[in-house]
Amino acid sequence: MSKVEEFLTAAEEQAIVDAILQAEKNTSGEIRVHIEATAKIDHFSRAQQVFHFLKMDNTKDANGVLIYVAVTDKKFVIYGDQGIDKVVPKGFWNTTRDLMASYFAKGDYKNGIIEGVLKAGKELQAHFPWDHGDVNELSDAISKG
Repeated sequence: MSKVEEFLTAAEEQAIVDAILQAEKNTSGEIRVHIEATAKIDHFSRAQQVFHFLKMDNTKDANGVLIYVAVTDKKFVIYGDQGIDKVVPKGFWNTTRDLMASYFAKGDYKNGIIEGVLKAGKELQAHFPWDHGDVNELSDAISKG
């Protein structure tokens, strides 16, 4: 088994997908989680590449949020598109990162990711509430590289 396959159990992955569904329930925003072993470039740049590869930069309101995790590197990035990035409170991404890191430090990756997803979802809901005509623009499944 690879590091990526060992990172989360199937049940843990499902719990994260459930959290994504819950977080997106009341917003037009989109949240994705991507897990891979290592980044060949700096992690922020790699998160931007994955964001584009997953077509997260094609959302109607530029309100996608990617949680990118490089397992072997022990690094992660929370990347928000322009629409959400310009409306979140100052320091929002840092406090979300710190919250997730507190779980990761204990080896609790599932709950760290879930807390990040839910916090992003609350912020998305505040700025991009769900409207009757909204559709889920992107898959909620965890992507792996």
